[in-house]
Amino acid sequence: MGRDFKKIGEVLGRFENTKDKYISREFQKYGYDLAQELGDIRHKALYMKLAKETSRAHLEIAKNFVKDAYEVKSKARLFMWKLSQLKNKKADTQEERKRS
Repeated sequence: MGRDFKKIGEVLGRFENTKDKYISREFQKYGYDLAQELGDIRHKALYMKLAKETSRAHLEIAKNFVKDAYEVKSKARLFMWKLSQLKNKKADTQEERKRS
């Protein structure tokens, strides 16, 4: 099972200087792509911050929840709602563990 690594020239060739000029880390790219998927590119900095500080599993669950939703007025709003629901569930679980 070998990994298929790409040459640095191939990776740099796919880099779009005009679109990706402020992206230097992986979490920034993930946040930018997430903002695009949710149709909320105006708040791309928020999604970059979430990608840096929030569990990637929670972000993926919330993103997939939005993808599966039917006739959503605001994908970004639904995403944030689901993300806060996941975070609250995690906090409740940690509180229960502390009490036992």
